[in-house]
Amino acid sequence: MTASKDNTRAEEFKRATAAVLRSMAEAPDVQVAFQPGQPGLTGKRARLPLPTRALPAPEMAKLRGAADAVALRLRHHDDAVHAARLPSQREARDVYDALEQARVEVVGARHMAGVDANLRAKLAEECEAEGYDRMTRRDQLPVAAALSLLARERMSGQPSPASALRILDTWRHSIGTRAIAALAELGAAQGDQAAFARAARKLLAELELAEAESEAEPEESGEDEEGGEQSGAQDNTQEGEGQSQSGEEALLGAQPEHMAGEAADDQQSDPSEAEEEVSAEGEDRPGGPQPRRERPGEEGHAGYRAYARAFDEEIAAEDLCDPDELTRLRQQLDQQLQHLHGVISKLANRLQRRLLAQQTRAWEFDLEEGLLDAGRLSRVVVNPLLALSYKRERDTDFRDTVVTLLIDNSGSMRGRPITVAAMCGDILARTLERCAVKVEVLGFTTRAWKGGQSRERWVQDGKPRNPGRLNDLRHIIYKAADAPWRRARKNLGLMLREGLLKENIDGEALLWAYRRLLGRPEHRRILMVISDGAPVDDSTLSVNPGNYLERHLRDVIRDIEARDFVELIAIGIGHDVTRYYRRAVTIVDAEELGGTMMRKLTELFDEDADEAWRRASAERAPLVV
Repeated sequence: MTASKDNTRAEEFKRATAAVLRSMAEAPDVQVAFQPGQPGLTGKRARLPLPTRALPAPEMAKLRGAADAVALRLRHHDDAVHAARLPSQREARDVYDALEQARVEVVGARHMAGVDANLRAKLAEECEAEGYDRMTRRDQLPVAAALSLLARERMSGQPSPASALRILDTWRHSIGTRAIAALAELGAAQGDQAAFARAARKLLAELELAEAESEAEPEESGEDEEGGEQSGAQDNTQEGEGQSQSGEEALLGAQPEHMAGEAADDQQSDPSEAEEEVSAEGEDRPGGPQPRRERPGEEGHAGYRAYARAFDEEIAAEDLCDPDELTRLRQQLDQQLQHLHGVISKLANRLQRRLLAQQTRAWEFDLEEGLLDAGRLSRVVVNPLLALSYKRERDTDFRDTVVTLLIDNSGSMRGRPITVAAMCGDILARTLERCAVKVEVLGFTTRAWKGGQSRERWVQDGKPRNPGRLNDLRHIIYKAADAPWRRARKNLGLMLREGLLKENIDGEALLWAYRRLLGRPEHRRILMVISDGAPVDDSTLSVNPGNYLERHLRDVIRDIEARDFVELIAIGIGHDVTRYYRRAVTIVDAEELGGTMMRKLTELFDEDADEAWRRASAERAPLVV
């Protein structure tokens, strides 16, 4: 009886919360979904944490605060105005988004005391959960979180939560008078989003997180104004990725994963020379001296190289995390799986039936020897002169197969996208393992923001021009192809770990996964890439042509698709990857990933599609990698 009352109470609370959200946002068509995980906003679809049945008072306050934050963003935020001045560098984007979220909450709650109380309770709970009261050094607090809290104080006139006051004092005394004046300008412009965006960019420029905007630019140019040394092509890819982040990441505000380290001043190179390199798209050889002692074209593509490979890392997931934390993360993933298990499992079962149907055994009939065919005995009974009929079982020709799932572990995948990707990898591994298909799950990111040890070595060497890739790779093996799922199941939870997701250098990651597949004994090899944007590494792109990483990715994809060794598929989350991959699909919402992934695999395993692919592959030119 008590459980029934709790369920009824929770359902009533969800209905009331959804109704208040739509009313505050003045958007009756908004879809509100209560799901496990962090809150988020994608278009007209709001996602709130799933309440427990008991629904204690602190949980109700936290849920109300999350709902109010979503409602106020829908009410007071314009995506077009926000995107017009969106910086291109990731750390600057995070600060820019966090400042805008602080603005909509302060402006929206000014005349609603209850909403203000909910938002302040949510903010206090977040500060305590992140351990701000235990921080003693400025670099422990992410720059986006610090500036967001300081901006809230300026705009609202209220102090930050008590747990954050001590660490915020270190920021106040170190950012300088010009940055403090820019914060005051934010407070004065809070009622006008366009003016606030200009003030936010001014603050970023004062803190050397982004370049100052040109006064000659029109206010609503709709273009990224961080041009600097990057080309227009790179700006477009960055803008697309930034917009895919703005919904969920801006709602969540500051994330603890960003490290406030050295600013991007180390990227001093000749802008005119960089622009010449970008404009010469057909030229694969960067100009200037070649500082590396490595063999030219060691990555298999002339013109692309890494400044230092000694700090790159290929590591098993269990070596990045202690067993207790890995168990906790797996339990968190299991809780998320309960929500999507029904839909994706149906698709997984459909794929399993398709595979098993291709592996079923067949019979040869009307033989002179073998097993007696009981189904044809009636003919002998009717006519005893007829000979007995025998049958023999034979195996169908089903090629042994291996599937590699390569998942983008970049910072822009934080939140729902990486959670859904981990869940889909888990279900895919279990499904295909039951069908005797080997599955490998890999991830790619970098070891640090802003270049890590590779950049430090470059600085020590005097910052030579055109250094190539300038960050430390981290390639993660979540599940090896020969490892059973039961042994690797905990590893997939690592994707949910705070601080893991950083930059993404797709070209080298794709080559890494491809070369692992080439060493497999299976006859058929499938490589499926899940990503949410173009390759981005601020450290590398700041001192190389703006399309340096993207050009390498295109070269790698073209080379892989030119051979018939591996079948390459890509799924883009909120980003059009069809301009890179020949066989690709783009999804808008991460929730579509599971169904899309299973459908594409079903198409691949269709015998007619497989035969057509092999005929097309036979006409392609060979490649030496």
